[in-house]
Amino acid sequence: MNEPLTINSQEAVQSRLEQGLIPRYAPLLVIASRSIFILLAQGLVYLLFLQLKVPNASVVIRNWWTVYGSLADLGCLGLMIWLTRREGIRLLDLIGLVKSKLKKEILLGLGLFVAIAPITIIGGGMLAQLIVYGKLNPEFPEYTFFKTLPLWAVLYSRILWWPLWSVTEEMTYNGYALPRLLAMTKSRWISVAIVTFFFTIQHSFLSLATFQHAFYGFLSFLPLCIVWVLVYLRIRRLPPFIVGHWLMDLSNVLFLVQVG
Repeated sequence: MNEPLTINSQEAVQSRLEQGLIPRYAPLLVIASRSIFILLAQGLVYLLFLQLKVPNASVVIRNWWTVYGSLADLGCLGLMIWLTRREGIRLLDLIGLVKSKLKKEILLGLGLFVAIAPITIIGGGMLAQLIVYGKLNPEFPEYTFFKTLPLWAVLYSRILWWPLWSVTEEMTYNGYALPRLLAMTKSRWISVAIVTFFFTIQHSFLSLATFQHAFYGFLSFLPLCIVWVLVYLRIRRLPPFIVGHWLMDLSNVLFLVQVG
């Protein structure tokens, strides 16, 4: 059997594509489905809130995406399990974990978090505010940033949500879709543009409030997603990006999700 390092290499993916093991629709299906799964999970929770007669359910639901988001993760993982089995590989082969490289990759992931996240998130957010709202620090819809949840939901968000969310995103966009789009299109820029678009637009559906805020969410994450995908193309190792993504999402729930 191939070593994990080579199973998801560009050469191996190209070979499986030529053997007909990778459906042509698969990469687009995977990355488009993530946003669909997010909206479906949000819709199910909204209907549940209506049945429970939760006051102001359409606003309160903005608090809950770090809980119901795991439903979208499970949908994505299930889809990728099915598609990777068709290729004759395992889901975990998308990560390509190598124990001898683990220490170096953890340090690299920490470096990615320190070097990329603050500049792109803060800079992208400020630029998006100016474009969408015409000023810095506009009045945002309620619960679009700071969340208040029951204790059990806060604990879930801080213990279970972020490890699953981060690793699923990285496998979805960089681990699965990007190498296969590269093999199909033979174009780095087309592949990066497609992956970046879907990677970015999913953030428009989190804490969905208004079309204006959804557009703000798209623009604020666009710089981060572009840089993240381009750097991945340079390194072509998924574990550092999982570590860096873990740190970003853990910071999110530690500072923006509170008991209320």
